[in-house]
Amino acid sequence: MNKTNALRILEAAKVTVTTREYDVSDGEISGVAVAAKIGQAPERVFKTLVTEGKNTGLNVFVIPSNVELDLKKAASAAGDKYIGMIKSRELEPKTGYIHGGCSPIGMKKQFPTFIDETAQLHETINVSGGRIGLQIEISPNDLAKLTEAVFCDLF
Repeated sequence: MNKTNALRILEAAKVTVTTREYDVSDGEISGVAVAAKIGQAPERVFKTLVTEGKNTGLNVFVIPSNVELDLKKAASAAGDKYIGMIKSRELEPKTGYIHGGCSPIGMKKQFPTFIDETAQLHETINVSGGRIGLQIEISPNDLAKLTEAVFCDLF
């Protein structure tokens, strides 16, 4: 398996994770589809969303794959009046990751990161491993520590 930035950071930090590779030949890469492919409940497979705030710049939100980000709650968490999703084409230049393979771990810069509080209901959650076809199962607390994230209500 080729190591991604996320895997290198986890290895250097000596954080124990489980990696899961899945088939992407069918083109189905939504969080809910990925959950089915890796045999996990959709509420345990989290997607990574990148937004831009009017005053705060880029912010990262990690939410369950089966819900939508509430932009008002997200703006409040980030301390901004307004935030919006960045365009797909802006994702790689700004974060180093592509749509469908965006991990909250190992972006080009450390952006303010917020994890939905429901992550704490689970011993482990799954997030992108930094490329399409790779998921990392990690403790929510380890993820928060690595990304300097805050837990909050996001949907």
